Amino acid sequence: MSAAEINIHATAIVVGTTGLLFVGPSGVGKSTQAFACLSEARALGQFAALVADDRVLVSRLGDHLLARCPPTISGLVELRHGGIAEVERLPSALMQVAISPVDPATAERLPPEGERFPVAHGITLPLFRLPLGIPAPFSFIEAVMRASGTVSP
Repeated sequence: MSAAEINIHATAIVVGTTGLLFVGPSGVGKSTQAFACLSEARALGQFAALVADDRVLVSRLGDHLLARCPPTISGLVELRHGGIAEVERLPSALMQVAISPVDPATAERLPPEGERFPVAHGITLPLFRLPLGIPAPFSFIEAVMRASGTVSP
């Protein structure tokens, strides 16, 4: 880890050319939702790969956020109640949006417009909420990104 890198608790994936950073407290479903997005995107014929699960090294690259994986967990994702799985991976990627898994029973029905997530190094990412248990999480993310004017994967 370089001096400019910060180790954060998150999961980073890439779908198409878009970096998705899943954020939230431990146990909220970041890994499960990220894995579901990877699986759905691949089934739809899109490129999809894991950058890092649970621990993500982030650094600033110009005005962008670069995510990479600590070497000891490269290509590994924790599937809660299922174990550790090895998946297709990228060594690093730029992150464009933050995804926050939420419990649909307690989350606001309509989230605030223009919501952003402060990641590190003064960089914030557009934040989208992803209801847990939704049958097509990647399609949901794609739809809300398109509706907000954010480039979709």
